[in-house]
Order: sequence, then C-alpha cells, then structure tokens
Amino acid sequence: MTDVDLEFVRVRAVLDRPTLRLMSRPTSATVLAVFRTVFDRDVQYVPADRMHLQVEEHVARLQAAGARVPASEQPVPTAGELPEGEQETRPNGRALCREWVGAQWLVRSNSPDGDEQYSLTSHALEALSLVDALSADRALISESRLAMIVDAVHRWAARAEPDPDVQIRRIDAQIAELQAERERLEHGDDVVAVDDDRMRDGYTNISDLIRQLPSDFKRVEEAVATMHRSIVEDFRQEVRPIGEILDDYLARTDNLMEATPEGRAFEGAFELLRDDALLLRLRDDIATILAHPFAQGLGAGERRAFRNTVTILRQGIEDVLAQRRQLTATLRDQIVAHDVVRDRELDAVLRSINRGLATLMAQGGARDRIPLPLLPAAAEVGTLRERFYDPDAESVPPPIEEPDDDVFEDLDVEMLRKHGGPLLTELRAALRFAEADSSVEAFHGLPPEQRRPVELFGLAHLLTGREDFESAAHVAEHRTVRPDGTAITFHMPTAALDDERTPVGDAHHENAQEAR
Repeated sequence: MTDVDLEFVRVRAVLDRPTLRLMSRPTSATVLAVFRTVFDRDVQYVPADRMHLQVEEHVARLQAAGARVPASEQPVPTAGELPEGEQETRPNGRALCREWVGAQWLVRSNSPDGDEQYSLTSHALEALSLVDALSADRALISESRLAMIVDAVHRWAARAEPDPDVQIRRIDAQIAELQAERERLEHGDDVVAVDDDRMRDGYTNISDLIRQLPSDFKRVEEAVATMHRSIVEDFRQEVRPIGEILDDYLARTDNLMEATPEGRAFEGAFELLRDDALLLRLRDDIATILAHPFAQGLGAGERRAFRNTVTILRQGIEDVLAQRRQLTATLRDQIVAHDVVRDRELDAVLRSINRGLATLMAQGGARDRIPLPLLPAAAEVGTLRERFYDPDAESVPPPIEEPDDDVFEDLDVEMLRKHGGPLLTELRAALRFAEADSSVEAFHGLPPEQRRPVELFGLAHLLTGREDFESAAHVAEHRTVRPDGTAITFHMPTAALDDERTPVGDAHHENAQEAR
C-alpha cells in the first residue's frame, strides 16, 4: 500500500467514529442543540420519560422554525379532514432516543431507584466540547498558549533529566529567580499586574482544557464498562475448573485500571487529585483569577462554569469510581452465581431451537402459522398451609395494673417548698436587714434551708440593676446546700450593699418609676 492508501484508511477510520458522525449529519445542528439544552453543564443524567418529552418539544420547536430535524416521526391523529399521507406529524422522542443510543451518542442505564435514565457518551461530550471551542472567540497563537507549552516542556524536561548535577543547577536557578523577585517586592517595588487582555487570553486557554474534562472522565467510564463486559463474556464461555477461573478473573479485576490507557491515565490523575491541599489551592487560585477586573466582562454562566472546576473534577472521579464499584459488584455476583451445568443446558436448548427454526424455514412457506402458546398451562397445585398454629396469638393479654394512688401521700407543703423555686421574700429581707457589706455575705448569713442552689437565681433577680453586679466587677464563691444536705459551691458576681439599705429587689422597679 502506498502512503496515500494508508492515509486514506486512517482518515476513513477516524471519520467513522461516533463523534464525527454526530457532527457530519445534515441534522447535526438540531441534535447538538437538543443535547446542549437537555444536558446542561450541571445535569448529567435525565429520567427517560422527561428525556422523551423534552426531545419531542425541542425538536418540534426547531422544526417549526424551519430547521432540518431527524426523520423519526409518527403521525398525529386528526379529525379526518386530511387524507392519509397528509396528516400532521410530530417528532417521536422515544424513537429518536433509541436511534441515538444505537449511534453511541446516548447511554440508557438504571438509576439507583431502578428508573431508566439517559446520559451522554464520551463521543457526544467530545462533540459538544469541540462546538464550544470553535464558537469561542480567541486568537490561535497567543502569549498565554505559548507560555503554557514552554512551561510544560520545561517541567517535563526537568523530570526526565537523569543527571543530578543538572537537576541541582535547575533548582538553584529557580531559587535565585524567586529570591530576586521576593527581594524586589520586599524593597517596596510595585507588583507587576497583568492587563485584562492577557488575563482573558489565559482564562480562555484554561477554559479550553476544562471543557475537555467531562468527555475524558466519561471515556474512562466507558473503558471500565467495556473491560467488565469482556471479562463477563469470557467467563461465560470458560471451560476451565472453577478455582482457576476465580483466580484468573479476580486478578484481572484487581488490575482493571492498569489494563487500558484510559485506566492508567485515570489512576495517575486520581493520585494527584485526591490531595485535598492541592484541590484547596486550586479553588483559591480560581477565586483569585475571578477577582481580577477582566472577570467583570465574563457572563454569569462563564463565571459559574469556571468556579465549578473543582466540582467537575470531584464529580468525574466519583462517577468513575462508582462505575467501577457497580461493575465490580456485578462481576462478583456473576462469579458467585455462575453455574456451568445450567449454562450448558441453556446453550443446548437454544441450539436445538435454532435447528428447529432452520428446519421450519426450509420446509414451510412465508405465510405458514404454527400455534405456539405464549405461556405454559397453569399447574394444578393444592393450597399449602401458609401459617402454623401459634397458641400465643390466642392468649389473653395480661391485666392492666391499677395505678398506686398512695405515691403522693407523703408530700406536704414544706416538701414542695424545698424542691420549688427561689424564696424571694426571705432573700429580699436578708439583703435589706443583714449586717453585711456585700450580697455574698448576706447570702451566707441565711440558714442552710434558705441557701439552696436555686436561691442563686432569685439573688440574681434581686440584684439586677446594680451596676457592680451587672458589670461583674467582683466574683465570689456562693456556698449552697441542696435539699438532701450536700454542699455545692458556685461562682457568681456579687454586689456591695449601701448604707441606706435600699431594697435590693426594688432597685430596678424604683428606677423605672422615676423614669415614668
């Protein structure tokens, strides 16, 4: 084969990929517009019923606007005025989704609740990313893009250098450059600010890379699913002993992420992205970029998409890990429930059915009919006992115990007072007439039955309005006695008692009266 023949084969193989088939159809604009509208940047899965309705609505709207739409349609019944062939038609959302699943643009799966849902494949996400990149206004050659390439080449060259002396010289040069910049800023020189045009150019380059992340993660998910399907299919056709089968396929499952280029790339990215400090620094750097004056010219959707970069990374990693966990569980169930004898019997039955169909097609005509019941006849089985006799179910419940009315006979007024609230009358009299200089001394002069812990609440109530008490200028120990005789000490602000012995509990009341 000549060079042009080889190139033709390579290009034809690329053009046959689902991504380019999606973009090269006459109805590509309609399909991509529907995908972008239904699957927003924050929406990854859409329930099947909602997907069918939205596809019908969006395609019908574009059809009314004159756009070329897919041909999967069904007639709408009318009143009978129009003859057959001229009836109005509307898009069939279910048929379109089924067609797009066959074209590898959509994936139909089950949600955790068991409901059917749709999601975009990596091919559809790659096509949408390409459309977004081509629709954005940017310079093809820019300082930011060239600097990104130069920095990447320099970083990987430093990692590929085996000579330690060269590595040391590179590190010394970086340290000297950073030290010179630090000294310049330390001496009071101005920070070199980047203008809006260069910042927007750098933002555009970063956004181009971010737009590729969803399709990259989806490609890893599909690679994991393909590998598991291959393992399960090989397992079903295996004839080796069960012990050897288990060892072989469990080892392949453990090394699943290292068996494909996508899996190896994801493992490397996963090791990098599970560093929480790195993700936190990335979030802070994104906030710093959006705080630059150039970000005022960005739309709300652009700022939200750029700010959600860390969320996209976390969600992509979680989706891949969830797919791996789900398919690993499926594989484990397949290994546990695998029955070689039953599979061989089923295979023998299917082969006999195929032979019978081949004989029928060779001997019978196109319109011959064979009575074939869809369901077998009902088996006549007598009713079996579902529940045995339980004597406890018919036993009489135990009698209800009568309440003891003598529980409260020992209570009297004095006992209730001991366990009740503070005695404000006694506290007010003690503070008014006690020969003490402070409220704590007056409190300690009370008998033990009047120094309960609850009396401190009454003391605080009576001292409210005193400036020294409210400012907590003096804090003293208040020794209290519980009704059972045990002592307990509390620390609480105290107030000085003046010579006039103003009624403590009425201090705040008198101030309120004067204010009136």
